Amino acid sequence: MKTRVGVVGVGHLGQHHARLLSGMDDVDLVGIVDIDRDRAQRIASQYHTRVWDSATSLMPEVDAVVVSSPTVTHVSLALPFVEAGVAVLVEKPIAESLEATDRLLSAAKARGTLVACGHTERFNPAVDAAAPFVREPRFVEIHRLGTFPDRSLDIDVIFDLMIHDLDLLLNLVGREVTSIEAVGVNVLTPRLDIANVRLRFDGGCIANLTASRISRERVRKVRFFQPQAYVSVDFAAQEAEVYRLVMKEGRPSIEGGRLEVPREEPLLRELRDFVEAVRNGRPPRVSGQAGRDALELATRVARAVETQ
Repeated sequence: MKTRVGVVGVGHLGQHHARLLSGMDDVDLVGIVDIDRDRAQRIASQYHTRVWDSATSLMPEVDAVVVSSPTVTHVSLALPFVEAGVAVLVEKPIAESLEATDRLLSAAKARGTLVACGHTERFNPAVDAAAPFVREPRFVEIHRLGTFPDRSLDIDVIFDLMIHDLDLLLNLVGREVTSIEAVGVNVLTPRLDIANVRLRFDGGCIANLTASRISRERVRKVRFFQPQAYVSVDFAAQEAEVYRLVMKEGRPSIEGGRLEVPREEPLLRELRDFVEAVRNGRPPRVSGQAGRDALELATRVARAVETQ
């Protein structure tokens, strides 16, 4: 039996959720909802599904739903599904505030409803290939630079772009952040368009992150420096490299190179995980709590910018 899934919000990213779900053999894309009725009709026609008048009318027809609307509407749209026992994948950031997130997660716990958060970079094949080699890093450098967008201008660059990398660091470093130094500038919009942060983790690891949506070129890379090893990932190219210092006959030697990475769309891998979690009753790889953890750290970074 196929898992019945709906999509609420088919804008820039939501349309790709609809595209990928429509092509999954074990999924029935029951329908989509969007405040732009004409756009919804175009997307529905393209992916052979139907348009529902509202999220409320869609709710009884689905086992799971993807909420890919503007951030400020995430909880208001997702909460009724959660309270009805319908599994929800909420795009990142999970909500506009920690208070709103807690309302959603409390309802999910009370009802026993699965909530996943769409931190897609966790499903990047290059990240999966490199992750086993990341062990107690001492310094991490991340650049996530993009050209000026026509979307997501309702939130600043920390919550739009940097939050991907904050989530990755929490997952891969696996320690608490003990101090934050940050700076940000609103260059082209009333919100922050570029930000840099220096994080210190319990245990001494330092991470330096730069996120920008006003760059002339797109860059999405991370480098991990750790004792006797170096690990790098190019998220966009889906490439990963590992170099290690080894001793051969008493002499140091550097070994390593590019890892084998099977190219695949991270969003497809995320949706597969979500659907499998719904079908098998297991936790998703990126839970609602993980989404909250990333949002909490992003909020701390934003506050550090305000007090600079």
